[in-house]
Amino acid sequence: MNTSATMNLVRLSPEAAQRILSELPEYVQAALIKRAAEIEYPIEAVVEMTFASFLDDEALSFEDCLLAERLRGAA
Repeated sequence: MNTSATMNLVRLSPEAAQRILSELPEYVQAALIKRAAEIEYPIEAVVEMTFASFLDDEALSFEDCLLAERLRGAA
C-alpha cells in the first residue's frame, strides 16, 4: 500500500465530516464549527479529533490513537 493510500485511511474526508455533522444535534454541530474556527482547523480535523480523543484521551487524530496501533499490530 502506498503512503497516500495509507494517509486516506487515517484521515476523515471533508465529505465524511459533513455527513457526520448533519446527523448531530444542532448545538453539537455549532460547538464543533465554533471550535474549528477558534483553532483555525478544518472541520474534518476537529470532528476527527473529537472521535480520536474519545478512543484515546492522548490522541489528537486517528493516526495518534493507540487503538489504531493495536489494530495494526493484530493484522
